[in-house]
Amino acid sequence: MEGTRACTALNNTPMSPPDPPRPFGLRRDAFGRLVLIRADGTEVIGVVPIRPFPLTAPDEHLALLDESGHEVETVPRISALPGPLVALLNEELGRREFVPVIQEIVSISPGPDPTQWQVRTDRGELTFALPAAENIRPLGEEGFLIADEHSIRYRILDRRQLPKASQRLLRRFV
Repeated sequence: MEGTRACTALNNTPMSPPDPPRPFGLRRDAFGRLVLIRADGTEVIGVVPIRPFPLTAPDEHLALLDESGHEVETVPRISALPGPLVALLNEELGRREFVPVIQEIVSISPGPDPTQWQVRTDRGELTFALPAAENIRPLGEEGFLIADEHSIRYRILDRRQLPKASQRLLRRFV
């Protein structure tokens, strides 16, 4: 066929197209564990959703692992699932992932490292110590990932969305 080319593996044999997504369901059992219900009706109890790229591609390539850590299902795109499955997966992922989003930088202590940061996050107000400016890494075009002295991570989704006073305080470090 003109204009198309079949994908081939290294040994020059044709590769098959990727498998289409398999239908599945999820529910919680009486103990609150997540149960995968496969298309054939079999169940895998105690599955754990894992995002391989939780910060840069949170909607893509979700893996469901069994209690032994083996992958039992993959989800190419979470948002393509039906609403109830999305809600259940997001609830479970929210329990596992803890990366508060900084909404305001209230103050940063003056002086040398480590500095004390007082911030307001989506999970409440708190104070943490930042060991050095190197603990602030860019994330996307205007976002940042900040790791405190205990390696707890915080996100700034877009520095332009912070209050002006917070932007001025952040400029000292980035």
